[in-house]
Amino acid sequence: MEKLKPDNVADHPNILPYGSNVGAPAIVTENIQGWKDNRVQKVNKQFEDKFLELKKEYDKLIEEFKWNDLVYKATFSFEPVIGNIYHLYYSKDGKVFLSLVEPHEWNKEHIGSFRYNHDNKWIKL
Repeated sequence: MEKLKPDNVADHPNILPYGSNVGAPAIVTENIQGWKDNRVQKVNKQFEDKFLELKKEYDKLIEEFKWNDLVYKATFSFEPVIGNIYHLYYSKDGKVFLSLVEPHEWNKEHIGSFRYNHDNKWIKL
């Protein structure tokens, strides 16, 4: 008959990574709050940087949209050619029109110059 040993006795206590009896040193967990706080600050900084990058990209997209909207709503009676530069002006009655004539060639209130590109967007110059 095999001799039974109590549950609280280890077969090889010298190789255990922890104490196996009541006289062994207490297992104490390290205080890792400082480590956590440091990592939280770092990851929050990464999130903030990414947010600011996306916000900057969004603002640029909104600005492009507004300029494209203004040009497409302007009056013009020609089909723009991809790659060419066109100029946006106010007429005397306050309406916006698109023209091939450059600002130095006449005395109209110039809003901006735009290049018409391959994906049908007006790029403000």
